[in-house]
Amino acid sequence: MNKTIDHLSADNIRALAISMVEKANSGHPGGSMGGADFMHILYTEYLKYDPSDMQWIFRDRFFMDAGHLSALMYAQYHLLGNYEKTDLENFRQWGSVTPGHPEIDVKRGIENTSGPLGQGHVMGVGAAIAAKFLSARFDNLFDYKIYGFITDGGIQEEISQGAGRIAGHLGLNNFIMFYDSNDVQLSSMTDEVTTEDTAMKYEAWGWKVITIDGHSHTHIRSALNAAHAELERPTLIIGRTIMGKGCVTADGAMYEGQCELHGKPIGGTKACFKSTLLNLGANPEDSFAVYEEVASHYKNVLSRKTAEAAERKTKIAAWEKQNPELAKKIQQFFNGDLPELDFSSISQKANSATRDASAAVLGYLAENVENMIVSSANLSNSDKTDGFLKKSSVLKKDDFRGGFLQAGVAELTMAAIANGIALHGGVIPVVATFFVFSDYMKPAIRLAAIQELPVKYVWTHDSFRVGEDGPTHQPIEQEAQIRLLEKIKNHSGDQSLLALRPADAVETSVAWQMALENKKTPTGLILSRQNITDIPTSGNSRFEDASNAKRGGYLVKAVENPDITLIANGSEVATLIEAAAELESSIKIKINVASVISEGLFRSQPKEYQESVIPTNGMVFGLTAGLPVNLENLAGSRGKVFGLDHFGYSAPAPVLDEKFGFTSKNACTEIIKYLETNKSN
Repeated sequence: MNKTIDHLSADNIRALAISMVEKANSGHPGGSMGGADFMHILYTEYLKYDPSDMQWIFRDRFFMDAGHLSALMYAQYHLLGNYEKTDLENFRQWGSVTPGHPEIDVKRGIENTSGPLGQGHVMGVGAAIAAKFLSARFDNLFDYKIYGFITDGGIQEEISQGAGRIAGHLGLNNFIMFYDSNDVQLSSMTDEVTTEDTAMKYEAWGWKVITIDGHSHTHIRSALNAAHAELERPTLIIGRTIMGKGCVTADGAMYEGQCELHGKPIGGTKACFKSTLLNLGANPEDSFAVYEEVASHYKNVLSRKTAEAAERKTKIAAWEKQNPELAKKIQQFFNGDLPELDFSSISQKANSATRDASAAVLGYLAENVENMIVSSANLSNSDKTDGFLKKSSVLKKDDFRGGFLQAGVAELTMAAIANGIALHGGVIPVVATFFVFSDYMKPAIRLAAIQELPVKYVWTHDSFRVGEDGPTHQPIEQEAQIRLLEKIKNHSGDQSLLALRPADAVETSVAWQMALENKKTPTGLILSRQNITDIPTSGNSRFEDASNAKRGGYLVKAVENPDITLIANGSEVATLIEAAAELESSIKIKINVASVISEGLFRSQPKEYQESVIPTNGMVFGLTAGLPVNLENLAGSRGKVFGLDHFGYSAPAPVLDEKFGFTSKNACTEIIKYLETNKSN
């Protein structure tokens, strides 16, 4: 067999990929076979990293969109020494480091978790934004490339529109994406679902587009060289590839480009697994073997990459010596270290909406936290992230000195970009929209939770009190949905998301402090549009009292031996405090009131503390502007929760409060009914 080492290497990748799928009897072999040529050329000749230091912050980064092509990645990284042969043999099995869709594992080269199509390449766009942001602050030191790999499915996912528009608008010439275009999808050929001109679409967004034969190594090199030379635009390389490249039948006839090769083991198709291995130069008796010539070639590749990285590190070390303060700052950014911050010093207006309180905090952060990117889905003057914008500036093409990303109306794209910023490291991402539109963000929020990314979400207009906008804009079930992630543990065993709905302006300052200090998981701040009466202090400063929110819940009104405990979060806390005062005056009972900003965090506290706030055997009444389930677990089996079981209506907020029963007067009525019912029982 007379094959160049590059073609032999690509065939070795194909053989390894189909062997993984065959042994697991599960996976996607055809696309892995089609993308092998690009991956081999990219990783051996272009992608810059240090094989001895995979987490080196000045490395190029590769973001896979098509997570179903995990076998392609594992095969490639096995040649690079990042996976053992046994890892490949245990593909998709319990306890293996080679799961069915790639999960973040930077030490082995996996930069992002992917699977839901579309999000992977958008995370790459986020990483490219982070690199530009940092380069603008550190002498263009972060001038490396971010690579993406996408397939027909990712191109079709609606999120690709947002990413394409934003990357083109910002002129992200540091982002290079390979589109593995093979005309085949899982259940159909692509011509059954689309006739769009992908090249024209990306060109319209401001991308450089190059169409090549995705199996021609000469074409691949030429395209990558052109992409590296591009100074103004991101680059899309459309690689025309063949699904199942190299597949043959039992009698040796070519069997490529077929739909069934997408998602079935080769042995389960009309192709022959053994004959295909032989066609690829593999040994069917040891199909997981690395070809001798390929192993020797990759040994040289790794030596060269290590030497190139060492040369680059020497230059960076010289820069650090000349710029010790900046070098120290880079280290602090990537360590996640915060500067000295005094959240108690932030001036909050009395009885303000928590979105306005958040604006005050964001203004403070704009002046004190240098490595923060805040983004809003065309709502900055309404979700009040303009508190940050007013003291910063918008990120623009060729000018990334600011800290505000105008995402436009693209909530999911914005959230996925934030994940990419967090994955890149060194930058704190904050994204904002109305709470009801968190529905658009859920897939990216879920991936942030799975990847344990400290993204900060600002969700305003937190209840039906949005008012005249009506049911489409009034969140009812959203808090229940978000708090489900407080009940799911991530793979580190931690609560996978922290959701905070503060009770007043000062508690919002504390919530922001909690969000900034939470470096392990995403945090969501759920904030009001309408003004909220400040919670009374207990004799300490309000900030000192509100700092008890760091335990997830605390008593904002406390007496000894209470007859009943009232629980809520957000604006309903003030309503219950007012109701408690009325009831203590009218029927002479003793009442405690608790603000439970986060059920998940509260439930992680010692049982004794939980009991001191919400007695297990006591009378408990909860008030929530969402579904009763928001508080039912906290109220317990004896408790009663008053909430909503219907969508909202269009009317001024005070009218809705009256109609829906969210007044202190009606709260008193409901509490009395609850007390009387329990007396009779």
